[in-house]
Amino acid sequence: MNILVTGGAGFIGSHLCDMLLEEGHRVVCVDDLSLGRLENIAHHTGNPLFSFIELNILKTDQLNTVFKEHGFEHVFHMAANSDIQQGASDLNIDLEKTFMTTFSILQCMKNNAVKNIVFASSSAVYGENTAPLTEDTGPLFPISFYGAAKLASEAYISAACENVGIRAWIFRFPNVVGERATHGAMFDFIKKLQQNPHKLEILGDGTQTKPYLYVKDLVDGIMFGWKNAHDALNYFNLGVDSATDVTTIAEIVVEEMGLADVEFIYTGGDRGWVGDVPKFQYSLRKINALGWTARRTSDEAVRCAVQAELGKAR
Repeated sequence: MNILVTGGAGFIGSHLCDMLLEEGHRVVCVDDLSLGRLENIAHHTGNPLFSFIELNILKTDQLNTVFKEHGFEHVFHMAANSDIQQGASDLNIDLEKTFMTTFSILQCMKNNAVKNIVFASSSAVYGENTAPLTEDTGPLFPISFYGAAKLASEAYISAACENVGIRAWIFRFPNVVGERATHGAMFDFIKKLQQNPHKLEILGDGTQTKPYLYVKDLVDGIMFGWKNAHDALNYFNLGVDSATDVTTIAEIVVEEMGLADVEFIYTGGDRGWVGDVPKFQYSLRKINALGWTARRTSDEAVRCAVQAELGKAR
């Protein structure tokens, strides 16, 4: 198939490009390189099935030209702001990079009669909802602008299914870790310990607990859902049945760096920053019933990611 991957030079998008190309699809990667990196896709240079276009997809006229030239059958929309903390300090970031990018994609799909979109959503749409987090949990009140922009994107995609006749696959991601990541707790811990191997500042009280999904497992889940769910609007939580607290992440980092007697200093409070959801665990029954489960536990995903960042053999 001819496939567009937005944000394809980014952390998750580049792994998605890898798998799509392995399956023989023709992939056009569009990225403005504000968050993506050319090094993430450099290994595809010379592959006749792969093309890279540096483009801000908010420039809808230029993006529309790309659609016309390539005749896409499917869009995998991965482009978004990936730093929730940054979005809290600048209200324009998630409006533009997370929601308006989706709006621009839907406009171009409508203009060019492209009927299929796979969308990277987030567990952040659930906010601090304490109910069992199934895909049909509601009402949804996100507490971050990132989560709000993802939820608004889901709503526009749902409306497009009804009004434009497209088919959509929406996947709500947990915390995703692994090779090519650029930020996150373990990433920060490694940098701090490289500067001072005796003390580690940990935001919050260390009890923040979330499921961590290894990026290759995530992409496998996306591909599985895409191939095996056939409704007009398909929506799934992706994740693992286990979770990892922040102190455990710190302990894994210390162990993998070969350090000892590191003093943990907690800043206090039940969360690391404004907009952070300190604890969540959502239901995976829907994607499990379809036939997919993650290969690695949350702790295993964290360890794989730490080893990858430290350059160890995996």
